Amino acid sequence: MTEPESAALERQYTWDARFSEPVDALVQRYTASVGFDRRMWRQDIRASLAHARMLARQGILSGADLADIERGMATITAEIEAGRFVWSTELEDVHFNIEKRLTALVGDAGKRLHTGRSRNDQVATDIRLYLRDAIDAIRCLLADLQRALVTLAEREAATPMPGFTHLQVAQPVTFGHHMLAYFEMFARDAERLDDCRRRVNRLPLGAAALAGTTYPIDRAAVAAELGFEAIAANSLDAVSDRDFAIEFCAAAALLMTHISRLAEELVLWMNPRIGFVRIADRFCTGSSIMPQKKNPDVPELARGKTGRVTGHLMALLLLMKAQPLAYNKDNQEDKEPLFDTIDTVSDTLRIFADMLASGIRVQAEAMQAALAEGFATATDLADYLVRKGLPFRDAHAVVGSVVKAAEARGVDLSGLSLAELQAFSPRIEEDVFAILAVAGSLAARNHPGGTAPAQVRAAAAAARQRLAAAS
Repeated sequence: MTEPESAALERQYTWDARFSEPVDALVQRYTASVGFDRRMWRQDIRASLAHARMLARQGILSGADLADIERGMATITAEIEAGRFVWSTELEDVHFNIEKRLTALVGDAGKRLHTGRSRNDQVATDIRLYLRDAIDAIRCLLADLQRALVTLAEREAATPMPGFTHLQVAQPVTFGHHMLAYFEMFARDAERLDDCRRRVNRLPLGAAALAGTTYPIDRAAVAAELGFEAIAANSLDAVSDRDFAIEFCAAAALLMTHISRLAEELVLWMNPRIGFVRIADRFCTGSSIMPQKKNPDVPELARGKTGRVTGHLMALLLLMKAQPLAYNKDNQEDKEPLFDTIDTVSDTLRIFADMLASGIRVQAEAMQAALAEGFATATDLADYLVRKGLPFRDAHAVVGSVVKAAEARGVDLSGLSLAELQAFSPRIEEDVFAILAVAGSLAARNHPGGTAPAQVRAAAAAARQRLAAAS
């Protein structure tokens, strides 16, 4: 080793040989990312080992160097898992921290590991690996939530409740049918995550800084070892693309929007003036001043965290909107919003699955009472008149008059006598009372997608099959 080569070893950073003064301490803290990107250490080691093995197969790295790298990475893994690894802000990021420790353990072999790659393609690979693992975990949590919804739907398949439009009583549905509506929302979220995963699962490694490398690397072999479906086709795009992170955050924001809609309904339903459900104490908190309070904090906080996740999506879109090719330091700001989105979605799914599985008690009597207040079977009466030969628009007008009369009397439609009903239309006969009953209204909607209890049970069974097929 020459004297200039030896002098280069004394530099603080692997890149600072051309600099004439050290990095300012504040700048050092400002630019460091190890505080948050060290969570990618497993992915960094996994990708580094795949890169090293490829270099050895290609004759770029010796077998002895590969053995040293593998031994050193095993030691680092054990140190991190045991909490003994010392993370340094001065070493900027997870990549330099691991490389520095590897070099301390195995010497020159550690320095040769970076042959044929750059931090640009290294971090792009690590973050894709990390996000791919996160999507797989989130998909499992989402399936748990869907299973909880199906179980609740099966249990309450015949429990009538008001269906609402404009937050006004509209028509009878069953609570099970209502829960399966959320199952469908989350099923679409699962599809979006699966689709996103395919675009995440492309290997950037081999793009190096931006133009590729002069070494005879085998990108396909690295992709195969790491489980990537394809390699990134353009080196400039490979290191600068963050579409996959934006796409994931978009899918996550929509998933959280669905959570928030369910959360809003739980908050409303738990209100004593409505009282459709009770939420177990372990998902609620009390008041510091009002001893009677039981607050639905979990659903309320989920609504708030939905805004947080949507904000992260906006942050990533704005991060990328004016970046020229190729990699820019701006991209370091992709990780905190992405990581927090992963954490927030994961925690929310986990707690909602538990709450729906064992923390919701349906108050059927309150739902039945609400149905009696809102003339929920008015449309059934209109359909009855249509079947008796009256045009629908005329039937609509007749039933509107019936509702007005019932409202003035303070009774539900079924509380009117046959004579009172016939005063509005002689087509009405004794069989109308079966139509006006909530059970009759539900049973009449006996088609795929309908709210009849038989259809709800069939839909729940089909939902279970879909979950089994996807697992």
